[in-house]
Amino acid sequence: MTKMSQIWIENGRFVTMEDGEHVLQGHMVVTDDRITYIGAEAPTGLQADVQKLDGSKLAFMPGLVNTHGHAAMSLLRGYSDDQNLQVWLEQKMWPMEGKYIDIDTRAGSALAVVEMLKSGTTAFVDMYDRMDQLAEVVEQAGIRGCLTRGVIGLCPEDVQQAKLAEAIAFARDWNGKADGRITTMISPHAPYTCPPDYIEKFVQAAHDYDLPLHTHMSESIAEVEQNVRDYGVRPVQHLDNLGFFSRPALVAHAVHLNDDEIALLADRKVAVSHNPVSNLKLASGIARVPDLLRAGVTVSLGTDSAASNNNLDLFKEIKFAALLHKGVSGDPTVVPAIEALRMGTVYGARSIWQEDSIGRLRVGMKADFIAIDIEQPHFYPQTDIVSHLVYSGSGRDVKHVWVDGRQVVRDGECTLLDEEKIRHDAEASFERLLKA
Repeated sequence: MTKMSQIWIENGRFVTMEDGEHVLQGHMVVTDDRITYIGAEAPTGLQADVQKLDGSKLAFMPGLVNTHGHAAMSLLRGYSDDQNLQVWLEQKMWPMEGKYIDIDTRAGSALAVVEMLKSGTTAFVDMYDRMDQLAEVVEQAGIRGCLTRGVIGLCPEDVQQAKLAEAIAFARDWNGKADGRITTMISPHAPYTCPPDYIEKFVQAAHDYDLPLHTHMSESIAEVEQNVRDYGVRPVQHLDNLGFFSRPALVAHAVHLNDDEIALLADRKVAVSHNPVSNLKLASGIARVPDLLRAGVTVSLGTDSAASNNNLDLFKEIKFAALLHKGVSGDPTVVPAIEALRMGTVYGARSIWQEDSIGRLRVGMKADFIAIDIEQPHFYPQTDIVSHLVYSGSGRDVKHVWVDGRQVVRDGECTLLDEEKIRHDAEASFERLLKA
């Protein structure tokens, strides 16, 4: 019988993300991969060899959940900035991505995973191709991934069928792997890159294998207008007509929505990944997040890729989510700090159908949590830790990270990955792509 491992964090400040009183001063115990105690009083009945951690100079909170990204595109960070979405995609990104081989996908994916872990992300959604390369990195790194082989359907029918078969095989073969840290989805890239009958095949595959669906949707005005020209309806109705929302679904962006579309998404229980920084940088617009939240839509946060962001620090998205909607609405109360923090934790977990296991610090939940170094000037005076995390903090303040009870970042360094090699490999891959 395998001996249990146990960690006792003493005298810490815990941002539990529980409803009501969401900050607790006290103690937390992790046994193997679960939280087994959290409370103001010191725990009793612990193992004699319990590992103790002094939490007095740290703040602890659930790990962040990044609900939309393309990890391998980290290789293209800074390659093309200050372009609109279609020019950026069609003239810059897609030609470079067309040169990728397995080693490039792996190098970019590893670089992204290091960046996410070190800035406090413990679970992420990723849509790309050659996904087995990323899945192997996830397995090694100890992070949690909701992964999907994204498919662009602007190709001959035989190529379409091969891509669909690849997407299904990946979803089937990797779902539940890495001790359950990997889950999978089925993903046509977007309504404007996949013909209607092709999207229907993905919907059928999601039914056949009992998997959720993920896609880009209504990211730009041009995309919405094209959908109306081509199919007579806007993207939300178009996807609904194709049965997309008959499955659990997560859509990325959802920037350009009308009232009827928001109501339909709420009725179908579709989750939205809000990507404020990427959408601002590409001038795609500002999603109607306050209206979505009021309608009962689950809104989480994503970075999109490092090629359009240009980093994967989800704390930045949390801050932008809190600030941006105040500015455009004229209402400083519209997305308070705690709601923005929920978008990066609780709502992120809900968006990937894991709210029962991650996103809060609670007895019985998976031990996915992070420690923030609050012994820094921008955390003083120590008035409101939630305010400081949202408005003052950043991913650079993350000191330690645990996933499944295993410490994957210690003192700011990944414990399971060779960061120096990963940086070297990423630079080498980018140089190869430039010359290819």
